[in-house]
Amino acid sequence: MSREILCITIYLIISNFPHYSDGITSKNSSRYVCYNCEGDCDKPGICENAIVCYTYSVIDTQGYYTFEKGCLNKKDLQYFMCKAKEYVSNKPNRPQYNGICCQGDLCNNGSFPALIPHVLSPEESERDGSKMVTYIVCTILLLCGITVMGIAIMHYCRKRRMESWVGHNDLEHFYHDDLRATAAGDSTLKEIFEHSVTSGSGSGLPLLIQRTLARQITLAECIGKGRYGEVWRGVWHGENIAVKIFFSRDEASWARETEIYSTMMLHHENILGYMGSDVTSVNSCTQLWLITHYHERGSLYDHLNAHILTHQQMIVLVLSAAAGIVHLHTEMFGTEGKPAIAHRDLKTKNILVKLNGTCVIADFGLAVTHTRTTGATNVAENYRVGTKRYMAPEVLEEKINTTMFESYRRVDMYAFGLVLWEVCLRCATGGVAEDYRPPFHDCVPSDPSFEDMRKVVCIDQQRPSIPNRWSSDVTLSAMTKLMKECWHHNPSARLTSLRVKKTLTKIAAADPKIHLNY
Repeated sequence: MSREILCITIYLIISNFPHYSDGITSKNSSRYVCYNCEGDCDKPGICENAIVCYTYSVIDTQGYYTFEKGCLNKKDLQYFMCKAKEYVSNKPNRPQYNGICCQGDLCNNGSFPALIPHVLSPEESERDGSKMVTYIVCTILLLCGITVMGIAIMHYCRKRRMESWVGHNDLEHFYHDDLRATAAGDSTLKEIFEHSVTSGSGSGLPLLIQRTLARQITLAECIGKGRYGEVWRGVWHGENIAVKIFFSRDEASWARETEIYSTMMLHHENILGYMGSDVTSVNSCTQLWLITHYHERGSLYDHLNAHILTHQQMIVLVLSAAAGIVHLHTEMFGTEGKPAIAHRDLKTKNILVKLNGTCVIADFGLAVTHTRTTGATNVAENYRVGTKRYMAPEVLEEKINTTMFESYRRVDMYAFGLVLWEVCLRCATGGVAEDYRPPFHDCVPSDPSFEDMRKVVCIDQQRPSIPNRWSSDVTLSAMTKLMKECWHHNPSARLTSLRVKKTLTKIAAADPKIHLNY
């Protein structure tokens, strides 16, 4: 170690330990000759013009020893080096030194002062170890506190977002201590869904209606009938809502739809908005109600029967429907995630049209859910088997792999291929469009049997016929290719919903008449 480094080291140390005394006076103006060496001092040299001579032993921060003798010819160095004659630290990685200053020619001819590094006692080691453990524990607790606070803030923000989706100002009407039922029976909604329903989709009300909704709704007109029951336009707090009334024999479908709609994170602009479910009694008959948003344009089936479409309208309809299917098919991860959902009954009657011309997916009575983390696929216990006209070949042949969730997604894509055909049928080119027809209208009766469809789809491998005019229209030609890839006989060859959505976006971008601004 050079003299400058030694001086700096001692200066830093005594800055924190200024309590040492010295016996050297700075007033002496005499000059001396001193021994001078560094490290090997068997044959020391001589230095002159010293105010004091010094002999020092030093251990640096790396544990290396340095021995040195020499002259101090400046008063500031005399002060700093001779003021603190000895410093032995009880901390690791701290410099230690011991030194002697003297006045007189060659007075520093003695041996080097002893310097013994401090070794921590067992008590000191234990104390330092305890301090280290304390620091670590405190740091971990602090990080945990910050994490919990962050989760709480995220949960609060999400709750606020979900409430904002509701679109009603009187949520207090729907929160109560228990789920109730009317005199229709002894069971309550809470008992019916005891372990199957989660806390709500946020699509309408965040939770299942925790009060009897039926008493607040006035049924205005019947707007649809089916094998499951009826759909009514109702009025609730001055607003139109849709009430789907299930027959009591179809309780499984009602329970399944309620369960699916109550799935966390199901809310999406292209999924029918859910408000709640209820059990009521009319003329001593039990009715199962599912309350959703109301769309006055009705189903896509009704819309296609009543309207000829432009390219713009066609793309908006099918692209928004595809977006809804993508949301269903996609699993979302997190503490409040969403399972992947396959619809299993996609058709134009189960797709509704909003006033802005976009679509929402409805009717989840046959839906299947899947969670990748557990590997569980939840298939509804339901006697309904879907709509035969839209059944995929593997379903008609009863060869579908029910243990693999992807099989159900592929069934959805087959059905969506038929929906694409129905929509394109009503898209005009040169002012010309075909009349609306359901898929396979020219091959099977209006209410085909399972065997009718199996022969046409599986044995004959027929698909809906493509009008000649589509080949001369760039957009409809591209749509033809897309629908064929959806209804491919081989399930693994069918496009995924995300791929269909991306392809539709590209088709729209290639047509200058189409502007996606919804």
